[in-house]
Amino acid sequence: MPLTRDYKEGVLARLKRDADFRAALLREGIDVLLGGEFEIAKEVFRDYVNATMGFDKLSKQVGIPPKSLMRMLSRSGNPQMKNLFAVIAALQAHAGIELHVAEIAPPRAPKRSKARKRAATAPPPAYPQAEAAAQGGLREASAKFKRP
Repeated sequence: MPLTRDYKEGVLARLKRDADFRAALLREGIDVLLGGEFEIAKEVFRDYVNATMGFDKLSKQVGIPPKSLMRMLSRSGNPQMKNLFAVIAALQAHAGIELHVAEIAPPRAPKRSKARKRAATAPPPAYPQAEAAAQGGLREASAKFKRP
């Protein structure tokens, strides 16, 4: 007997027994959907339905036949937005949560002190000795290779 089990079986078993995990998975599915990963979102919703309410109960809540729901959430499914949002609303009601989309302000850059601002805008320090040595070295090298 193997000591481990399939990952998907473990996730489905945890979904059945842990309400917090169900809510987190539903949130993640919606985050993934909003992030543009449509195929992954459909898979997350399909796993949620299979582990919790089943397609028959979901069908009664949203008024869409179970086979259509299964096809809609399959890899090749292409659900209409109104159907997808009906499914998401039913899943939220089943989980007992209500999710909202909110804008998050981008993080602000840390404030710089006046001394750091001056240092950032000041020209780089000049090193006249190093410049002269570098230029002189180049002059000497070019002088050596001149043809008479």
